[in-house]
Amino acid sequence: MPNESTLSCLNKAWRQHETEIRHFLVHRTGNQDDADDLLQEIFIKALRQGGNFCQIDNPRAWLFHVARNLLIDRLRLTKTQVPLPDDLCAEPEPELRPVDDLTQCIPRVLSELSRVDREAIVLCDLQGMTQQAYAQKLGLLLPAAKSRVQRARARLQAQLVTACQVSFDEAGEVCCFVPRSPLESPESE
Repeated sequence: MPNESTLSCLNKAWRQHETEIRHFLVHRTGNQDDADDLLQEIFIKALRQGGNFCQIDNPRAWLFHVARNLLIDRLRLTKTQVPLPDDLCAEPEPELRPVDDLTQCIPRVLSELSRVDREAIVLCDLQGMTQQAYAQKLGLLLPAAKSRVQRARARLQAQLVTACQVSFDEAGEVCCFVPRSPLESPESE
C-alpha cells in the first residue's frame, strides 16, 4: 500500500488531469462507459507506481502516455473480423522437393565422415555455432576454421551422393535418391 505522501502526490496529479484525460478517452472511444473503464485502469497503473509516480517529471504526459497505450491495446482486441466465404479454398501444400527429403540420409552419412569433419558439420551447420566460435574452441585461426568447415561440407556432399545414390536432373537439381538407414553399412550391400 502506498504511503500518505505518495497518495497525496497521486491525488494531486489525478485531480489536475482527470477531466482532460476523460475527455480525451471519450473522444477516442465514442463511449462514456468505455472511457470510464479506461480511466480506472489508468488510475490503477498510476497507483501501482507507488513512490515512483511522485518522481515523474511530467505526470500529465505519463498519464496520457498510459491512456494512449491502453487505447491501442483495446483497439487491438476489438478489431472487426471479416468472415471468410465458405467456398474459399485453402492453398495447396507446396510439394516437397526431393532435395528436402535428402535429410533422411544425413545421419548415416555423418556417421561415415571422419570425426573432424563430423564435428565441423554438427557444430557449425546443425547446432549453429559461428565459425569464429568454432575457431576459438579448436584454437585455430578463423581462416583455418573456415577452410575446415568448407572441406567438411564438400566431403559431406560427396558422401551423400555416393551413399544415398543421389541422381540429378538436367538442371542440376536433386531428382531422386535411395534413402538408407544409418544402421546400414556400405559392406552389407
